Amino acid sequence: MKMEGKTVLITGSTDGVGRYVAMKLATAGAHVLIHGRDTQRAQTLADEIKRVSGREPMFYQADLSSLADVREFAQLVLDDQERLDVFVSNAGIGSQNEGPARQTSKDGHELRFAVNYLAGFLLTHLLLPRLKASAPARIVQVASLGQHPIDFDDVMITRNYSGGRAYAQSKLSQIMFTIDLAAELQGSGVTVNALHPATYMNTTMVRASGTTPMSTVEQGGDAILHLVHGDDVADRSGLFFDGMREARAHAQAYDAEARSKLRALSLKLAGLSG
Repeated sequence: MKMEGKTVLITGSTDGVGRYVAMKLATAGAHVLIHGRDTQRAQTLADEIKRVSGREPMFYQADLSSLADVREFAQLVLDDQERLDVFVSNAGIGSQNEGPARQTSKDGHELRFAVNYLAGFLLTHLLLPRLKASAPARIVQVASLGQHPIDFDDVMITRNYSGGRAYAQSKLSQIMFTIDLAAELQGSGVTVNALHPATYMNTTMVRASGTTPMSTVEQGGDAILHLVHGDDVADRSGLFFDGMREARAHAQAYDAEARSKLRALSLKLAGLSG
């Protein structure tokens, strides 16, 4: 995919790997839509993008722990943008952000499930009409190799909570959604793939967890960019990648019954009809 003139939305793009991807795509001529919560970081990024590309990016401020914010965010994008060629669902929180204790979203859901998975699930569904109308289009889900199976008797992990388990469950949920959505979108011209960009990149999220970084933001960002515009994945969908290589996710991702349960729960929590 040639990026010149394409419209690309990247959530969580004011910092870390999202910021790198936004800068690279802007340099390649894309009209970049950036998202975050911090207006000062967004302005700094916007100034850099304008300097390298000559175009002012659109900034959308939204708190993904609120489904109402997600809906408002989606509506603003639909109102502002005549087309949407790529959506990179990158925003997320790590296992230790704001402490190790169990936290809930503004809607009362376990926070990592809400921010890392449910917000992207809702946002993707709301943006699908514009993506389909802009086909060929691509959706990229930034997930992780860290994956934990969902206990459908306790999806919100009210018992034996750990941030690591919550994070890993949210990432597996993203991959399960990717596989289901790919089947739904077959023949539409819209592809969707998920990836683990790189292991312990040097990002705010990784540093907040107390982990020593092992990979660079550039390594992870280039893996994301491969799914955004790589010719070899142009007609491939429903896949999981470890960096640049196709890989296998946790076994539960390929369990149709588990995916059906997750889909039904997600539609209900997001207030979407089946």
